[in-house]
Amino acid sequence: MLRALRSIGRLTRAARILGRYDALMPLELRGEMPAALLALLPLAKIRFPWEAPPQEIAGSAGERLATALAALGPSYIKLGQFLATRPDIIGAELAQDLTSLQDKLPPFSMAEARAIIEEGIGKPVEALFSSFSEPIAAASIAQVHRARTRPDGENAEGRDVAVKVLRPGIEMRFAADLDSFFWAAETVERLYAPARRLRPVEIVQTLADSVKLEMDLRLEAAAMSEMAENTAKDEGFRVPQIDWELTAKRVMTMEWVEGIAASDRAALVAAGHDMKRLGRQVIQSFLTHALRDGFFHADMHQGNLFVGAEGGIVAVDFGIMGRIGPNERRFLAEILYGFITRDYTRVAEIHFEAGYVPSSKSIHAFAQALRSVGEPIFGRSAREVSMGKLLSQLFQVTEQFDMKTRPELILLQKTMVVVEGVARHFDPDHNIWESAEPVLKAWMIERMAPETRIEEAAAGALQLGRMMSHLPEVLDRAERTARLLAESVDEDGVRIHPSSADAIARAQDRQRGYATPLLWLAVGALAALLIANLI
Repeated sequence: MLRALRSIGRLTRAARILGRYDALMPLELRGEMPAALLALLPLAKIRFPWEAPPQEIAGSAGERLATALAALGPSYIKLGQFLATRPDIIGAELAQDLTSLQDKLPPFSMAEARAIIEEGIGKPVEALFSSFSEPIAAASIAQVHRARTRPDGENAEGRDVAVKVLRPGIEMRFAADLDSFFWAAETVERLYAPARRLRPVEIVQTLADSVKLEMDLRLEAAAMSEMAENTAKDEGFRVPQIDWELTAKRVMTMEWVEGIAASDRAALVAAGHDMKRLGRQVIQSFLTHALRDGFFHADMHQGNLFVGAEGGIVAVDFGIMGRIGPNERRFLAEILYGFITRDYTRVAEIHFEAGYVPSSKSIHAFAQALRSVGEPIFGRSAREVSMGKLLSQLFQVTEQFDMKTRPELILLQKTMVVVEGVARHFDPDHNIWESAEPVLKAWMIERMAPETRIEEAAAGALQLGRMMSHLPEVLDRAERTARLLAESVDEDGVRIHPSSADAIARAQDRQRGYATPLLWLAVGALAALLIANLI
């Protein structure tokens, strides 16, 4: 009961703020809402005498919602950013509007920042840094300071670094709001059956898992370190190096990035940077990371990117990362390349091979539906092609064919939309398909090469070999278990019949006899597989 009362209080406050911005029950959606729910709208708009009058908010429902969530604070900002990755739930247009949600809040005090650093690293700020600036950026979870390390044996003058510090009490704030979100999701699932297909509790759990990772800056540092290793030899893209000695759960220190913010297009042009090349670079870097490494920066908006003096892109803020497995990478490459080459039948076949579309559906009908999505973008200028509308059509098509939601692909698709926005910011005439084609083609050629296929077959052989090597042990354990069952008695005193246990044991003996032929069969199959890859 106490939990319910606390949650109702927090959510009522949130509802009133959403109501002020006309984001609780947007005018555009009221025709679809129950009359009983609409009757509560005036209550949400009541303004007490001590409250400031609401500002006039223009724009679409999504833009108003983004403004309201920003006013509600850190937890709701993250909720909005998370929902921006789920167009399958809230719709592509609303998701696109939420991608612009600004993650900016007033900074906390220098005294608090110093205390958090001292607690995390174990030394006073003065002992760690020769200079430590006021906050230069403040977001919902943390803020960033510029500092210079103390001189050491490797660097007599110290190093310029960026120090990221978690907000004081942010863990408790998120825990309280997430508990309210869970309560609301559980209540909706229990009382409103139609909403269960959207799996609200699962959605909140995914948000909670994401926030948990962002609350430990050591995990973000690990993500940066992994991507730095992956991209060490890449031209035109770089990741700042982590200073692990000055990093803890609530503090992260990295090298200072000298460059122009990607959001400042005028400064980039004035500095003489090739804007068309930057547009290609951001698209190709993202696709390379996703396809080659299966590990990509999932928040690559202008605020998280800088351009160095030599024209390379430097990424920061690795709190949200995406991973896709080897099979998903191949499916992604072939699907995108199929759209580029207008081979809709092959794109449809890939969807069926991957299990994205049920086998009971018609592959030819699905290919025809994909053609209706792809053809309108060809023969038109890049300015005329909206990736948001394209994705909206694609989601409608996949829904018609009962395509299951793939969270890892949705995050990838959302990031593609954001990255294309960055490319268009650099070069308004940028065409994502033209930039993507060489990366996709090169990756597919490499994956189809005989050497790569042999490596993949060898990896499969090793995995199968490990599994088969444990077979005798598994069978032996099963036999011992079966014989023990003959002697066991359950709680009600019912003994398993000895003949049943003996039958189980005899079955295990027969399976043991099959183990050697199975091993030879596996070896023969693997040899055939390797020979096939060599041909």
